[in-house]
Amino acid sequence: MNCIEYVKINDVNPLEFLPLLNKQKIREHLVAHQLFDEGAVKAWLVTKIEVDSFPGCKVRAIVVDGQLAGWCGIQFEDEKYEIAIVLDDGYWGLGKTIFRDLMGWAKELGHQTIFIHFLYTRPEYKFLRKISKNVFKSEFLGSKFTTYELAVTESARHDNPTDTQKREV
Repeated sequence: MNCIEYVKINDVNPLEFLPLLNKQKIREHLVAHQLFDEGAVKAWLVTKIEVDSFPGCKVRAIVVDGQLAGWCGIQFEDEKYEIAIVLDDGYWGLGKTIFRDLMGWAKELGHQTIFIHFLYTRPEYKFLRKISKNVFKSEFLGSKFTTYELAVTESARHDNPTDTQKREV
């Protein structure tokens, strides 16, 4: 059983993010960018902390059994709220649980619609297609994505862990 915690991103040592953000298996599924060094990861964290302070947004580090497993959030990009989930490949099996938690956050934040973008390197997700209002191809920062437009419904998870709670899965 795994214990998932959502921790304020500024409560994590920036250097802990370096292995995750620079791991080739993870980078294959993200917009192309230079490898992070200490300065770049600190600058990246400043932008995520700023996003977290924006109304309707929430960005958190994902800690599983005491280990940094990734980060996730609801961000405002291109005039739309979007979900972002970046997990170390050793934790990919937790993606659906984290996704459901983020949909609960979207409901708590009062969103009606939210988007999630997957780089063209990712397969189409049948469970997302099934619950989406719309699925379409998009482009951002020169990369192609499959974008899922999701209605935030009453069925969104109601038992979301807060920033101080843990979830056993």
